[in-house]
Amino acid sequence: MKKIGCLVVDDEPIARDILKTYIERLPELSLLGDCKNATEAYQALYDFPVDVIFLDVQMPVITGTTFLRSLHKPPLIIFTTAYPQYAVEGFELNSVDYLLKPITFERFCQGIQKVKDRMDGHSLSVVAKGKVPYIFIKQDSKLVKVDFDDLCYIQAERDFCSLYLVNGTRLLAGMHLKMLEDILPSEKFVRVHRSYIVSIDKIRIIKGNIVETDNAEIPIGNNYREGLFKVIRIG
Repeated sequence: MKKIGCLVVDDEPIARDILKTYIERLPELSLLGDCKNATEAYQALYDFPVDVIFLDVQMPVITGTTFLRSLHKPPLIIFTTAYPQYAVEGFELNSVDYLLKPITFERFCQGIQKVKDRMDGHSLSVVAKGKVPYIFIKQDSKLVKVDFDDLCYIQAERDFCSLYLVNGTRLLAGMHLKMLEDILPSEKFVRVHRSYIVSIDKIRIIKGNIVETDNAEIPIGNNYREGLFKVIRIG
């Protein structure tokens, strides 16, 4: 079984040592290297394939979020920081998790489980994208098939998403909204809010800042209004 290749990027030596110790405790992980700044991280990514980066947010010269934005095809990211106020930005950048220092081993293991779930999701998304009218969502130890026609809307819930089906069923997906947005066909689904994607076919009424489906009222974000109206060919 292929090990998960890990890279630690943090300007604090103690923080790097703690993460390296945690990585070495888990046999399914492989420590590929540790870097004290973004410049060293760029070189590490050039030298070997990395599955996940444990990335400090507040680093001198180039911050963790700036570093991530500069990557064309970034690996999975787990942000590490002592500052909870950066959590929203971290999740908006589609990070797998956000670990607050001091990081316990238990919390670290939770993050690794999310990495495993996301890696499963990546393999499924390749199958689903543009080829078949459905996606498989991991639920505990099983995979549930969701037909696009049965999917009403999706709501972001921090580090996972709730998928609401037309029959009232709610499924939890261990992935961020941006990942699902990339998977779902753009001719069938539209992002209407930073926390919502809705099926175009299920839209019944648009009134003010609200999209109404048969069983939900979904807010329209100011940054997504123009895109919504373009999809429904208004304006």
